[in-house]
Amino acid sequence: MSGASGVTGDRLERMRTAIAALAPTALEIRDESHLHAGHAGAQSGRGHYRVRIVSERFAGLQPRARHREVYAALGTLMQTDIHALSLETLTPAEAAEPSSRTFPTARGRHESQSDQ
Repeated sequence: MSGASGVTGDRLERMRTAIAALAPTALEIRDESHLHAGHAGAQSGRGHYRVRIVSERFAGLQPRARHREVYAALGTLMQTDIHALSLETLTPAEAAEPSSRTFPTARGRHESQSDQ
């Protein structure tokens, strides 16, 4: 890969690697940067991402605490590569509920990983 798509693929891979610390049973990362082209935050070259992560590590945690876990796992990527991040954080039990399937249909570049 080269150019912008190479940067995007590399970022997605680094994000996936970082989030692996949370032992996800399912992980979807969507690059929605193209939807924000031209806005001030996009000028830095950092991306806009939507992430759906299912992990037992979220059991007993409120949404804000779950998000902090993801931010901590992403570490410096939050300052160097990610401008905006939309998170859906679920436990395996929550993900099994039909009402939890709220992740929007494909918009932008999409990668998913499922270990189930």
